[in-house]
Amino acid sequence: MFFVYSSMFMVASILFFIMSLLFMNLGLVYMFEYDLFVLNSSLVCMTLLLDWISLLFSSFVLFISSMVIMYSGEYMYEDLKITRFVMLVVMFVFSMLLLILSPNLISILLGWDGLGLVSYCLVIYYQNIKSYGAGMLTALSNRIGDVALLMAIAWMLNYGSWNYIFYLDDFNESDSMIIISWLIVLAAFTKSAQIPFSSWLPAAMAAPTPVSSLVHSSTLVTAGVYLLIRFSNCFSEGLMMICLLISVLTMFMSGLGANYEYDLKKIIALSTLSQLGLMMSILMMGDWNLAFFHLLTHALFKALLFMCAGNVIHMMMNYQDIRFLGCLGSGLPLTMIYFNICNLSLCGLPFLSGFYSKDLIVEFMSMNYLNILIYIIFYISIGLTVSYSFRLVYYSFLGNFNFLSLSGMKEEFKYMMKGMSGLIYFVVFMGSVLSWLIFNIPYIIILPKVMKVMTLIMILIGVFVGINSFNINMFKISFFLKYKLISSFLGSMWNMPLIFTLGLNKVPVKMGKSVFKLLDHGWTEFYGARKINYLLIMGGKWFQFLSFNSIKMFFILMVVWLFIIFFI
Repeated sequence: MFFVYSSMFMVASILFFIMSLLFMNLGLVYMFEYDLFVLNSSLVCMTLLLDWISLLFSSFVLFISSMVIMYSGEYMYEDLKITRFVMLVVMFVFSMLLLILSPNLISILLGWDGLGLVSYCLVIYYQNIKSYGAGMLTALSNRIGDVALLMAIAWMLNYGSWNYIFYLDDFNESDSMIIISWLIVLAAFTKSAQIPFSSWLPAAMAAPTPVSSLVHSSTLVTAGVYLLIRFSNCFSEGLMMICLLISVLTMFMSGLGANYEYDLKKIIALSTLSQLGLMMSILMMGDWNLAFFHLLTHALFKALLFMCAGNVIHMMMNYQDIRFLGCLGSGLPLTMIYFNICNLSLCGLPFLSGFYSKDLIVEFMSMNYLNILIYIIFYISIGLTVSYSFRLVYYSFLGNFNFLSLSGMKEEFKYMMKGMSGLIYFVVFMGSVLSWLIFNIPYIIILPKVMKVMTLIMILIGVFVGINSFNINMFKISFFLKYKLISSFLGSMWNMPLIFTLGLNKVPVKMGKSVFKLLDHGWTEFYGARKINYLLIMGGKWFQFLSFNSIKMFFILMVVWLFIIFFI
């Protein structure tokens, strides 16, 4: 079953990729409309948009899905409900494809809600209390974006059609399109976990690792970025500046959080959040081409990074704490080679795939007219990315093996390694290939020498901090009297998970307790159901006592009766 779905997705991926090259070369855009039914003279039809963007992204989604499904065959082999798992993953992929190929807000909502519902089912897959909490946080955070999308659908009634693709260029100054663009940005921010909706992304790590590999590379979290790429023509300048600030702060926050985190999957999840902030920020600077380029290259190395992490967790008997790692190169040589290639690609090492998009984004940003705050936070965020990557390398490669003595570490899973090996070539080569394909005219970057080497300086500082973060007490300087408070604040994503779980729940739960105590178990109970019950029981007992034919009661009633007759 795994092999069948993997093969189908692989064939479809190759087909979509060839079509995208053809469409790109000839400048073709096709729209297909299929009439579903007619109701009261209203035609309901399904619309698909085929252009090089949708076809190329679809091919990447299908290729990564095929590798992940092959990988899942061995990763989930002990699961009793493995067929259900595969069906959920396939539904997830089809929801994403529906979203990518739709130029219509209604069908986008179908794919969007499909992603939300299936992701909830996958996050709670292991069925424990932590998974249920994470699933509920994920579902409710994404519902905010779903409501924004529904409101955008209502506003699109002003145009007489829900095919937004027709109206982006002509009506971008109209009030309706400004409102729609704000709603679309809100929807995208919830799905791509930007501040203040970031807390669900690390929580979603409760899902099985193959799902994390799929979710954090090319499907769920990138849906928001893809939607913004489609709507990028209709954003006003003020909206773009606000979104730029939020996305850069998201980069900074997630980079800081990853440097304090010890859970292997959460570090990679925070890394995804950082890269989403990078895509959003360059998109809000006005260049959707670069955002789309980084979206594709990031999908490749992030999927493989999660697959390598899954292999390590599998061998470590499901422990995810990086402090148990060490000297893994001797036990899992191929996995760790792949892991480090992906890490270096994430850092932007020449000439891996991440370098071509990330270096271009940073240099493009340096050529723009921006304030100093955005510039500084951008470069610090790059340094933090390198810092947590090399911290991960330090924990996994160097030192002694810190786990159990009798834990035979070896790469024995054939299909898991095949799934990972299918991606590694693309992680190395696809950046240069995509840069030749997407950009007909290369970017000309002209910068002073200091700004040109600024990226390299920040990378070297990040390497130094990442490897020496244990030996340097740089965060324990004497004037940081509240070190634990500061580290917990930075490491917990600026207390966002706390604010958006307990912060939202505390008052309603307290009020509910008071209502339960005062009303349900208080006055309404005393004067309501219990009082009526008490009166009925007492009345019944009285009549029951009368019906016992007691001679005492007979004489009393006779006296009362005579008394009434005498006086009346």
